[in-house]
Amino acid sequence: MRKGLLLLGLLVLWTASPARAELNIGINVSIFPQLERVPGYPVYYAPGLESNYFFYDGSYWVYQDDGWYSSYWYNGPWEYMDPEFVPLFVLRVPVRYYRRPPLYFRGWQSDAPPRWGDHWGRDWSQRRSGWDRWDRRAAPAPAPLPVYQRQYSGNRYPPVSQQRELQSRNYNYHPAEERHVGRDRPQQSTRDAAPSPSSVSRPQQQQQRQQESRRPEQQQGQQRQNQQRQQESQQQQQQQQRREQSQQPQPQPQQRQPQQKPDEQKQQSPRRPNEPNQDRPRNQGDKRDDKRGDGHDESHS
Repeated sequence: MRKGLLLLGLLVLWTASPARAELNIGINVSIFPQLERVPGYPVYYAPGLESNYFFYDGSYWVYQDDGWYSSYWYNGPWEYMDPEFVPLFVLRVPVRYYRRPPLYFRGWQSDAPPRWGDHWGRDWSQRRSGWDRWDRRAAPAPAPLPVYQRQYSGNRYPPVSQQRELQSRNYNYHPAEERHVGRDRPQQSTRDAAPSPSSVSRPQQQQQRQQESRRPEQQQGQQRQNQQRQQESQQQQQQQQRREQSQQPQPQPQQRQPQQKPDEQKQQSPRRPNEPNQDRPRNQGDKRDDKRGDGHDESHS
């Protein structure tokens, strides 16, 4: 009910001045505000303004009437941003740096972020799961302040048609986070603007959600492709190793010596020392014995 009344009021303000495609959120910053960095965060806040006014990643952010608004210039024009698309580090700013906190901030810890999950519900908490958990030592550096805007104050504040040109000429910073559709307010002509901020961003938000829902499937498909490529690479390496092994000369088997026959082994075996040599010549004593035996045989004959 509260959000419906808010959108109805914004619609009345928008239709009351059709020549200007901007939102009147009740903030009038006549000169470039003094910005101080939130310690430990890549975010600046405006201590001299009675509003929840921040600067992060090249854009100004304001939390007003239970809604977030963004602009590239310090005094607007402002564009309504869905809580799902508010940068994480903007949501993580501690409660104490909200110069005009809403009533439901009371009782919340001052050095901790607001309890956005309790305020926006379970659906938002599921879509922005882990928004309040990060490595504080690895926080990115803050974006440079667009100090060139100091010379454009009061009557010199440029209209929407000139803001983009001045920004591209004097501010060369490129945002670190992805820019969601609908944030690039200076590119939009005042005549082409839709009559309601919710109707501007709703189809684009649906498209963004569809793209985010497809990311897990795309990641799984990429993982399967990587696994297939690894398997094919391993198979190719194995085939290459097999080809190299087949091309290498194989060692020839050793030829076995033929077994020798027993007679040949005997001929080649060395004689024992005490074994008589049958081939040596007989001595003279042996000859005499032979003669004696011959004579003995003759006498008996």
